[in-house]
Amino acid sequence: MDLKKAKDKFEIVKNRNSKTQYRCANVRVMSETITGGCLCGAVRYEAHGEPRFAGYCFCNDCRRQSGSGFIGFMGFDASAIVITGAVLTHSHKLGDGRIADRNHCAACWSLVYGGIVGETDNHTIYAGSHDDPSRFEPKIGIFASEKAPWVVVPEGVTMFDRMPQG
Repeated sequence: MDLKKAKDKFEIVKNRNSKTQYRCANVRVMSETITGGCLCGAVRYEAHGEPRFAGYCFCNDCRRQSGSGFIGFMGFDASAIVITGAVLTHSHKLGDGRIADRNHCAACWSLVYGGIVGETDNHTIYAGSHDDPSRFEPKIGIFASEKAPWVVVPEGVTMFDRMPQG
């Protein structure tokens, strides 16, 4: 492509690695796209459309994994997410028999998303990894029965003692 002819369609930008990239200037990015990634930028994702669910998990496993009182999450169909970058997957059998597959950046170890790419039909992306934290609008809280007593739950969040069925 002749870049001189495409001036009105593309803008040249420098990324953090000082490599030249071309970004479409005349196409509005869908407001339904949620982007994010790890601390060092090696793992990135784009989630398209509205999440199937969004909330907090207060289970003991998520509390320990996050080093906090909970993990904020949003669920998307695998077909709605594009994930790039090398990850290390930690698979852990939960108390109810399910397997939790949590993916960390292979370089900085940030916790980014759940589910195995190409094997699961949905993924959870962790709210702490969003580029724009305001995109996280939690509606539910799960495993309230395991919630640490010092965690304050925002108004309007529907709480479940366990994982809701269906």
